[in-house]
Amino acid sequence: MALFKRNKKKLYSNSMKHGVGLITVTKPTSSIAEQFRTIRTNIQFSSADKQLNSILFTSAEPSEGKSTVSSNVAVTWADQGNKVLLIDADLRRPTVSRSFRVDNQHGLTTILTSKQADLSESIKRTKVTNLYVLPSGPVPPNPSELLNSVKMDQLLNVLNDQFDMIIVDVPPVNTVTDAQVLAAKVDGVILVVPQGIALKGTVLHARDLLNKVHANLLGTIMNRVTAAESGGYYGGYYGGYYGTDDKK
Repeated sequence: MALFKRNKKKLYSNSMKHGVGLITVTKPTSSIAEQFRTIRTNIQFSSADKQLNSILFTSAEPSEGKSTVSSNVAVTWADQGNKVLLIDADLRRPTVSRSFRVDNQHGLTTILTSKQADLSESIKRTKVTNLYVLPSGPVPPNPSELLNSVKMDQLLNVLNDQFDMIIVDVPPVNTVTDAQVLAAKVDGVILVVPQGIALKGTVLHARDLLNKVHANLLGTIMNRVTAAESGGYYGGYYGGYYGTDDKK
C-alpha cells in the first residue's frame, strides 16, 4: 500500500526555526483550508457519547506533520466561535511560539516548574479571534517528568474550565514517552500518518503504545496526499480523517 511505502528522501523540517504553515489563516478559502474544516467536523462527530473538550495530536515518528495539523485544526475550531487553547507540549522540539509569533519566555514549563505561576503571563492571545496558545516555554531537562506530574493534571483541570476546546501538540509516540503520558489525560487522541512516508510497522507500534495507556484513539489523519493519490477531488496536500473503525 502507498501509505506504508518507504520514502528514501530524508525528511526535512524547518518548523522549529520558522513555525508551521497556517494555511487556514493565510488562505482560508483554499481547498486545503476546507479540508482542515472537514477534519474538524469529522472529529466533532467521532465521539457521539461524550463531548470532547481536549484533543491530542501526535504521530509515530518525527517530521510527519502533526504540528501543522494541530495548529490549523485549532484555527478552524476557533473560527466556529469556540474559545480554543493550543498547548505546545512538545517540550523537545516546540513550534507553536514561532508559528503564531508569540513570546516563548513564559510557557508550559514555566507553569509546571513555578510554585505560583501566573497563567495570564504564559497564555498568549493570537491574531486569530478566539484562539489562544500556551507555548512550551524554555526547554527543560526532564520533559516526561513534568508532563507526568500532578501539577500537569491540575493545570488541565483548570484550563478545561476556562476554554471550550484544548488542543495539545506532543512529540511522536515512538520516540519518547511524552505522548503516552498526556494521551491518558485527554478526551481523545488523533494520530497523523503521512502517505508515502509512514511505515506500517511504526504506525502499528504507535497504536499499540497508545492502547497500552488506554488512550481514546479517535482516528488518524492521512496527510501529504497528492491530487492523483486522492482521486483528484481536492487537489491538495492533505488527505482525510479516518475513525478507528474506518481503516484497519
